[in-house]
Formats: sequence, C-alpha cells, structure tokens
Amino acid sequence: MRTQAEKAAVFAALHQQGCFVIPNPWDRGSARLLAALGFHALTTTSAGYARSLGVADYNAGREHVLAHIRDLAAATDLPLAADLENGFGDDPQTCAETIALSAEAGLVGGSIEDASGDDANPIYDIGHATERMCAAAEAARALDFPFMLVARCENYLHGRRDLKDTIARLQAYQDAGADVLYAPGLSTAEDIRTVCRAVDRPVNVLGGLGAHPLSVAELAALGVRRVSLGSFLHSAAMTAFVRAAEAVKAGGFGFVADLIPGSEIDQLLEAGEA
Repeated sequence: MRTQAEKAAVFAALHQQGCFVIPNPWDRGSARLLAALGFHALTTTSAGYARSLGVADYNAGREHVLAHIRDLAAATDLPLAADLENGFGDDPQTCAETIALSAEAGLVGGSIEDASGDDANPIYDIGHATERMCAAAEAARALDFPFMLVARCENYLHGRRDLKDTIARLQAYQDAGADVLYAPGLSTAEDIRTVCRAVDRPVNVLGGLGAHPLSVAELAALGVRRVSLGSFLHSAAMTAFVRAAEAVKAGGFGFVADLIPGSEIDQLLEAGEA
C-alpha cells in the first residue's frame, strides 16, 4: 500500500503528463471496480455519494463526507481527491479547516467551489471567493505532501454563462494558490480552448457534456489536463437500476440477459483491493 505522500507525488505527476481521466466512485465497491479497470486516480462525487445515502446533493454534510473519504482512501491504492463542495461553510477559515480535515482523512487533492448555496445569490462575490481560496491554499501548503487544490467556478451550473467572468474568476483563484482550475458546464471546444489559454494551471473539464461530447483525445488537443465525470457514473448505475425495476414492475425480466456475471464483478473487486 502506498503512503499518502507517495500517492500525492503520483497524483501531482499525473497533472504534468498529459490528459488523464479521473472517474468518480460513490462507495468502496465502485472505487475498487474503477481501480481494477485501470484508472490511475479517483475523485469523489458529492451528488453520487449524497444520493447513495438517500438525500439530495449538498445534504450529506461534512462529517459524513469525511467518513466517506476515509472509507475510499483505504479501499484502493490509488490517489484519492474529493469534491469538497464549497468547503462546507461561507467563511475562509471553514474552507481551510475542511482542507486540513480532508487531508487527515486520506485525500491528496480536493476542490472548493464558489457556489454559495444561497438561491438568491448563488455565486460568491469574486473578492470573497478569492479570500476563501487563499485560505484553502494556505491550508494545503501547510501539509507535508503536495495537495492538489482545485478551484471551481460554478457560473455555468447556475445559469451564468459568462465566459469573461468565469475566466476572471479562474485567474483570481489561480493567483490565490489553486493548483488546478475547473469550470463545470463548459462544453464547446471554443470555450474550453479559450479557458485553457487564459490560465497557466492544469484545467479540469467535466466530460460528456454537449450534444456531441468531446472525446478525451479532443479535450487533450484543446489543452485540457484532466477529465472528471461528476455524478455521471452513479447516474448511469441508478438509471440501469430504475429501468430494471420498472421492467420487473411491468412483469418482465429481460434485463437479466445483459448483466455482467457476478463472478466477473467479484474478480474485479478482488483485483481492485488496496
């Protein structure tokens, strides 16, 4: 089993070696399956984990999320990052505490977003958002291993399709000490290329968006260094579950013919163990 420092070194190096996909497990089993399938690092999904608890996104709470991180960090030998939402509080000090606590739980990277959780004012003022990122970066730099801090600009997820403001925010977060920049919701090649050229940190993109989603190779050609999947894998699993349950409710069992054999799943789980 790699030490946390070894995982951190591997994770930092991945961001300098081209474009890689970092998928999002929501429990120990999905983490081990992804490890067995050959991915090089993992990051949590706030929405997928919350829904696995039976609550909506942003309702799991920091203590549950920290317990989830500890569980996943011990499940595989892969570097683990996490969606740390908005740091679980408005003030900069809470963001710093969240970074320190999540590193203690086993993370080697994590994201802080600028969404406030307030429907009336969903995105923090850029000045306050930057102060929060500064505090998170200071906490990350105080660790004894390289922690890849991701700054998320949430404009596009809240109906603010303002590329100029998005770039200004990412540049401010970069200057505040973020190691990776991420604006979930970007989907066109032009917008993604523009963002990548406007900053000098690795850019993460949410894969699978748009009428004709860009491939990993196409995203890499635009300058993207990292591709995550958010809650898409969890949604794919839940979609299959709901469709199968609907078929059973209607009196049929046709879905069984397309299942992966349980023995194959067991083998993958064993291969993905820490």
